[in-house]
Amino acid sequence: MEQVIAIAKDAGAAIMQVYSTDFSVVKKEDNSPLTQADLAAHHCIVSALSQLTPQIPILSEESEAIDYETRSTWQQYWLIDPLDGTREFVKRNGEFTVNIALINQHEPVLGVVYAPVTEVLYFATQAHGAYKQIKSSPAQRILTKSLDLKQPTVAGSRSHSDQKMQRFMQNIEHRTGVTPELISMGSSLKICLVAEGSADVYPRLGPTSEWDTAAAHCILLEAGGDIVDEAGLTLRYNNKRSLLNPLFFATSNNSHNWADYM
Repeated sequence: MEQVIAIAKDAGAAIMQVYSTDFSVVKKEDNSPLTQADLAAHHCIVSALSQLTPQIPILSEESEAIDYETRSTWQQYWLIDPLDGTREFVKRNGEFTVNIALINQHEPVLGVVYAPVTEVLYFATQAHGAYKQIKSSPAQRILTKSLDLKQPTVAGSRSHSDQKMQRFMQNIEHRTGVTPELISMGSSLKICLVAEGSADVYPRLGPTSEWDTAAAHCILLEAGGDIVDEAGLTLRYNNKRSLLNPLFFATSNNSHNWADYM
């Protein structure tokens, strides 16, 4: 874990070098933005993980496409998003992260999420708890909060709010008689808000990829929550051809059916 945290912080430093410049932005095939910072962090992480664990394959958002026939043979692999929240990076609002996860048998067993602007770090390993560290302060154990529908708090996307999300919020209000609090945030930090007990749920009602969620998913699991699909099933990784996630709910309370509010 210490080595992976160091790698995430090195990638964060590479991102910050670009952040302070007049960087350019290009569009990828899916119309999402790409900057020199994405690529700098990608090369930093892939190089370091290749030295740390040469036997473990690596799947990065910025990797060349790896076909499912190859991926399906992997029992264990690194899944990384070198710069999660590129739109937030371009807006210079600081709400972007470095995400590094280790996947074993389709589930995340190690997760590191690092926000280089604020120097906030979240990390977890399976069966060892989830932690948050701010700069050089001691790391603190984090846990999800108990759900109180008299005071519901929802984490929402800074850049992807839409009619589905508005309907979700309205339906909570209609069912509970309470206007839910909305915390808008970029990147995988929304999942971490649920993990640390600042929010009850983060509904993602639009497309994401597996590298967007894996690291924070491990942190949320170890904090007492989960990421589930509309049927309430836990998200699994690398078990289908597509790397897209279904619609999901990052939730502090696995027994509450948030899909009812869609």
